[in-house]
Amino acid sequence: MWYKKKAKKKDDDLPLFRGQKIVKKPDYKAKLDKVFSLYIRLRDSKPYGYKYFKCISCGKILPFEKADAGHYMSRRHNATRFDENNVHAECSYDNRFNAEHLDGFRDNLVKKIGQQKFDLLRAKANTTQSYSENEYKALIKYYSALVKKMQSEM
Repeated sequence: MWYKKKAKKKDDDLPLFRGQKIVKKPDYKAKLDKVFSLYIRLRDSKPYGYKYFKCISCGKILPFEKADAGHYMSRRHNATRFDENNVHAECSYDNRFNAEHLDGFRDNLVKKIGQQKFDLLRAKANTTQSYSENEYKALIKYYSALVKKMQSEM
């Protein structure tokens, strides 16, 4: 016996959405992640003429293309996710594949920002923070301007 399949309803066929277009909310967090990552990599490559960077974990000087924005406190901690003291240029190998990279990261981070700021960073990671849509937009605008300024210096 053969049955005819019912046609799937489109969103505009549903009573709540009749005559309306569904608009996806922009993902401001992802946009900020992208521009903030570029800013961090440019910031840490500035002493090397934007062509090279020094990995905060292993100390190697590598080409800019191999740089990642490495977080000491994980990105899941929203309070430190976009903190400039928490994020530094790191080689992609250490950031993605090396399980022991945090040991070198910690030592070099303390040398770079000092013990007091490091302790504040650890305390800040244990707090909660959420950003509004306007805060995301403002941060995107701020870091985009910094990136544009650095790129004009190249």
